[in-house]
Amino acid sequence: MDTDEDVIPILRVADAAVAVAWYGRLGFTPTWEHRFGAGFPAFVEVARGGVRLFLSEHHDDARPDTLLYLRVHDVDALAAEFGVRPADRPWAREIELRDPDGNRVRVGTPTP
Repeated sequence: MDTDEDVIPILRVADAAVAVAWYGRLGFTPTWEHRFGAGFPAFVEVARGGVRLFLSEHHDDARPDTLLYLRVHDVDALAAEFGVRPADRPWAREIELRDPDGNRVRVGTPTP
């Protein structure tokens, strides 16, 4: 049986449009959005290459203050985008950010 398997983190957000714009600064683009009807909470998928995230306005989908690790080729470019300094760790050059909803996003480029 050949099936695609994947893990997609779900992050709780208060305003999906604000979250999509913020994750856009990290290189994510929206791929689809779902609402059960007008005025209902949004559930959005954003992607950066093969990495996908679900951003959910639904209260029971995820807890705030989640930690997500994003491995990238060039953390320095993202550090410049957000105006922060990377730290050199034994395993990676990293930055840590907080999205508008308080979720922590640690971004790193592995060290050789």
